Amino acid sequence: MFPRLRLTARHFYATGYSGTTAMTTFTLPNSEPKVPVNVIPDLSEDQLLSFPAFKTWISTLQHSLSTQQDPSHTFNPAPYKLRKIDVQSVDFFGGKRLGFVKLKADISNENGEKLPGSVFLRGASVAMMLILQPNDVPENTEEEKQVILTVQPRIPAGSLALAELPAGMLDDSGTLAGAAAKEIAEETGLEIPASELINMTELALPAASSDNDERLQQAVYPSPGGSDEFIPLFLWQKRVPRDQLKEWQGKLTGLREHGEKITLMLCPLEQVWKLGGRDAKVLAGWAFYHGLRREGRI
Repeated sequence: MFPRLRLTARHFYATGYSGTTAMTTFTLPNSEPKVPVNVIPDLSEDQLLSFPAFKTWISTLQHSLSTQQDPSHTFNPAPYKLRKIDVQSVDFFGGKRLGFVKLKADISNENGEKLPGSVFLRGASVAMMLILQPNDVPENTEEEKQVILTVQPRIPAGSLALAELPAGMLDDSGTLAGAAAKEIAEETGLEIPASELINMTELALPAASSDNDERLQQAVYPSPGGSDEFIPLFLWQKRVPRDQLKEWQGKLTGLREHGEKITLMLCPLEQVWKLGGRDAKVLAGWAFYHGLRREGRI
């Protein structure tokens, strides 16, 4: 499982290559043709090769490139190959734990045609769609269902109050559901057994069935044009006393010692696509929920 990496100001130690010190080069293991990897002085070969996000990304990419051998593949007549990797900058958490990696992959075919290869490696995250319903309405209906959203500063988006599904980077809980349950507790204060969580992306998205299929994660890729991040989406539904619903509206949560400043927001299920629509996780969760319900799978 992937290590939990908390994104707070006290954790960041950014380093970038200025061009004044020579980069080091090693050959990517098990690469054909041999792929040189150029790394900045602050990053070692072992650090990069053991970084979970890099390991997942490179194995996924190498398999996808191998599928071009199939005569029916679009790129079979002139297959693309990974020629080189240049690591351009890294962020360490706590000054020593590798957190983010910015790299450029040189991918081309024999005709000199290239594929865009700028990559921001950050690894896997997990998101949760938590739905509450007053227990005085009829069961097995969609009446008065409320989705818990977190409202918090998201500086990369230029926001101090972005509404989104509870989410976080994966940890060492051993399972995706375990990581989701831990994140729910930290961001909302709800203690939910991992066994009660439903992995919607696993239900909805097919896994690879042959060697000619790409081995992408059963998860959402929110920004595949620039980042490797993938997000499994979990669902949890609960009927609760109507008065208890009021306790969550506007509640302050999050790990304050880690710089998290989270306010909870209850949003009507039928309105969440608008009120939380700036968050791709909200839209994906809403789509999976309704799609799986139509198919009778949840």
